[in-house]
Amino acid sequence: MKVTSTARYVLVAGEASGDILGANLIKHLKALQPNAVFEGIGGPLMEAEGLTSIVPMDRLSVMGLVEVLGRLKELLAIRKRLYQSCLANPPTAFIGIDSPDFNLPLARKLKQAGIPTVHYVSPSVWAWRQKRIFKIKKSVDLMLALFPFELPIYHQHNIPVVCVGHTLADDIPLESDPQQARETLNLGPITGPVFAILPGSREGEVARLASLFAETIKLIKQQEPQATFLMPAANQARREQIETILQEVNVQAVITDGQSRTVMAAADAILLASGTAALEAMLVKRPMVVAYKVNRLTFAIMKRMIKVPYVSLPNLLANETLVPELLQDEAVPESLATRLVQTWQSFRQDKKIQQKYLDLHQMLRKNAGEQGAKAIINMLADKEV
Repeated sequence: MKVTSTARYVLVAGEASGDILGANLIKHLKALQPNAVFEGIGGPLMEAEGLTSIVPMDRLSVMGLVEVLGRLKELLAIRKRLYQSCLANPPTAFIGIDSPDFNLPLARKLKQAGIPTVHYVSPSVWAWRQKRIFKIKKSVDLMLALFPFELPIYHQHNIPVVCVGHTLADDIPLESDPQQARETLNLGPITGPVFAILPGSREGEVARLASLFAETIKLIKQQEPQATFLMPAANQARREQIETILQEVNVQAVITDGQSRTVMAAADAILLASGTAALEAMLVKRPMVVAYKVNRLTFAIMKRMIKVPYVSLPNLLANETLVPELLQDEAVPESLATRLVQTWQSFRQDKKIQQKYLDLHQMLRKNAGEQGAKAIINMLADKEV
């Protein structure tokens, strides 16, 4: 199915995981519509595929209910600018990629104005704030979901939805070679375990978690003196932030510029912030411990609203505890160090959990970008009939 007519898409991604999804989607839209034009907000991967970004993506990268308040004026101004631009020059479709609190209100106004709207990555309506499904119905002409368990609520409310799987599951091989990854990172001879430490890609995440993770490194180093620690930095600002924190705690780690997936593949075990990184760690088949901390008020509010027992995607997909989750007050260096070492030591003999990782990987392998692009074009064709 190749469509030659000119199309113009406005896409908005607010964080690194959305940038990955958006770049893959643009790639496949271009394959079907070679003359298509792409504008909006995205990161370096989307820009490399041809997106013209009106503001840096990191201006949208903010987590937490309380944390958003400090940036609210700026976020609203950016959203207003996008809305007015779309009204002045209506795109073929607006595609919001994750970041639902930013994208869905914009999509709703654009849909009311007659502009076709797509949302890529289902908000967690199955987990919390379930009444959002009614707002979603008013906001989108098509939902592109990543996971099969997300479909029933959309079918129940007659919202067009397609499960496209996850780009990461398509891109990551079913087996990841740690030795090859270590050679790619030029680590040299390794005599002890390798731990990947990922405190997140956002400034706020790193501010909350990097010190905690650095203290964890210090404790593990006491148990495993030969251990090597790898920390990927999302950009130069995050590198400088991490370097400062490591100096303050007086510990050492190998900091890489990006290459988070290679870092994960090189590791024997991973300590990471909750989010897409946990899915990526599962896909490279490495044991992990998931940790997260947010503003206390944010945590108190979210704890009352969440309707599921897990926060990490591996556990949600499996509907059981595949990986330890240490959140908020449970996320202390002593507990993180103990659980990470235990998880590393037990994983190699646990064939059952290794098989579950593989089964979940295969379930999510659907060629997401291609399926998403076809679904969008089919939706647009149906609207023209």
